[in-house]
Parts: sequence; C-alpha cells; structure tokens
Amino acid sequence: MWYRRKQTLQMRTVVGVVELEVWYGKDPQSGHWGCPMRQRWGLEAYQQMSPALEERVAFMATVTFSYEAAAQAVRKWGCPMDSAVIHAVVQRRGKKAEQQSQQRLKQLPVDKEPQRATELGVLMIDGWYARFRGEGWGKKKSKKDRVEWHEIKTGLFYRQDQAARTQSDRGIICAKAVVRWQGEPLEFGQRLGWEALRGGIGRARDLVAVGDGARWIWNLVQDRWGQAQQVLDFWHGSQHLWELGRAYCGNDELQSKKWVEKRLHQLRHGKEKTVLKELAQLKAPRGPRGKILRKEQNYFREQAPRMHYQELCERGWPIGSGAVESQCNQAQGRFKRSGQFWTQRGFRHLSALDEAWLNGHWDQIWLNA
Repeated sequence: MWYRRKQTLQMRTVVGVVELEVWYGKDPQSGHWGCPMRQRWGLEAYQQMSPALEERVAFMATVTFSYEAAAQAVRKWGCPMDSAVIHAVVQRRGKKAEQQSQQRLKQLPVDKEPQRATELGVLMIDGWYARFRGEGWGKKKSKKDRVEWHEIKTGLFYRQDQAARTQSDRGIICAKAVVRWQGEPLEFGQRLGWEALRGGIGRARDLVAVGDGARWIWNLVQDRWGQAQQVLDFWHGSQHLWELGRAYCGNDELQSKKWVEKRLHQLRHGKEKTVLKELAQLKAPRGPRGKILRKEQNYFREQAPRMHYQELCERGWPIGSGAVESQCNQAQGRFKRSGQFWTQRGFRHLSALDEAWLNGHWDQIWLNA
C-alpha cells in the first residue's frame, strides 16, 4: 500500500472493548484508502463490533421472543447494548442471509447424503398470519390500513427414517428442512423444493404431501411434486365433519356427537367411501344451517381423493400435519407476539437468519465475502 499509517481501532468483542493498532493505506491499483485488517475480518464501514460478537447477538435475537429480550440476555455476558443495536445487527446479517438464499436458488442443490436410500419423503405445508405495518401506519388520519395481516406460508421436508418417538411417546424429527415465506406460492415452492432436494427428496421411492385442505397447497403440490400422494390432515378433516354434523343435527349436541364420532371412526378405519357417499346425499335444511351443510359437502367432495387414512397408516405413512403445525406455532412465538407489527424487510431478514440456523446455512453468513 502507498501512504501507510497506523491508526487505533476500537472493537467491541465478547471479552469487552479491545483497542488495536492497524495499518491503513492507499491501494495502488484502485486508489482507494482502506484497512486490510478490516477487509480480512469482513467488517463494514464504521463497524465496531467483532464478527464473533455479532454472531452471538444475532443468534440470541432469533431464539428469544423479542429484540428487548435479546438485549437483556446480552447484558448477562457483560456486553450491554441497546435493542436498536441488536436490530441493526439482524438487519445487516439477515440481509446477507437472504442474499445467500437467493444465490443458492440459482445453483443446483447438493444432496447431503447421496449414498443413503430412503423409502419415503414427507412434505408438509401450512400457513399462518402475522401483523404487518400498512400504508397508514404512524399517520393520525389515513384512509389506508394501519395494520395488515399477511399469510406466512410454511413448509418442511423430512425423510421418514428421520422420524422417531421418545420414551414418552412424543414424536420427534431428527433432521428437517424448514422454509418460511411471505409472498406468492410459486417462490415459496421454489425455496422449499431446493431445500427438499438438498435433504434427499430425490432419493425417496415414495413421496407424501400432507396439508390442511387449502387450495393453494394442492395446486403447488400438483405443480412441483405431481408424483406425491396428497393427504388431507385428519384433524382438519374431522373439524369440517364436526361443522357438518352440527349443521345437520341442529342444536342437539348429544345427537351431533354420536353422529360425528361414528363417521370419524369409519373414515379412520377404511370406510371413507361409505362416509363420503352418505355426506353427499344429505339433504340440506333451509336457512343458515343449509348453507353450512352445502359448504361442507363441497369441501368433502373436493378432498375425497385425499382421505385414504387406513391404507396410509398400514404403510406407516403420516396422516396428520402436526410437524408443520408445530413449526408454525414456534414461529408465531417469535413473530406474532403482543405489540409486534412487522415491516416486510424486517420480517424477512430475521426469518432468513432463523431459516439459516434451522437448515444448516448459519456458518456461511459469517464467512468473509
């Protein structure tokens, strides 16, 4: 370098503030002034926090329920900082995580265990809603919505041999790919498909997709994984059957319970054709009850090919989407708490960090460019 000189660099680290003497100089090729040590560490302009401390702070922001809670945890390390500083770290590193996600989509995924065969691959897809700041946010008078609710599409993939049960008979998945997206199903499917290929979907002899019956889910599955056996989550199907039963039996709760439970047992044990035929032939009464009954009849007519529960259970295949619903509940514990209203960018950057941790891309965020 030309015109070299030493300067003092103060860095906030995991052991406190450290002062370093580093060289600054002028690059003879570009003509720009710079610090090779800052470039080596991947520090941005004016950044005074070490990468190791940044990583710890970003991790705490993903596993705690708010930036304020993360700030309280960081103070226990002897590194007090404001929640706004933690927010800035998440936005900076989350932006990089999202950029890396977009770059990965342009490349072919590499299977993590290409030599290992698997009998069944499992896809589960669901959605939940989070609060976002609308165009009228922060304005005293506005005709536009101050708060908007947007669906967060969530999907996961795992191999059946990665599922097990604990001693207390609680289901557990040893490894899974998780994707979360606020946007169109097309890009959500692309992201989930990439992670699923990396997780071994290409090695699965059979593929099953479990969902709650939303039309966009089945359209996505048919478009990207047409070979998959589509399965309506049994719990969601039972909820619709309860709605139909109450509309058919009226206010008699005891009669409704007997009527629904008998048909649920038939659905679960291989008599779905009998039940579906009976539901289709029910005569709708007049008034609101009739509207509900006809609505549920149409629902079961659409879902009929996805309700072979006894056959699936005999194969050892899942008939419930509990794994993805659990993932949705965990995400809501971080993104849907009281007082949380997200911007599109703020939500995506934090979510990108969380997905990087869940899917094994975390270390790449901290590698120098």
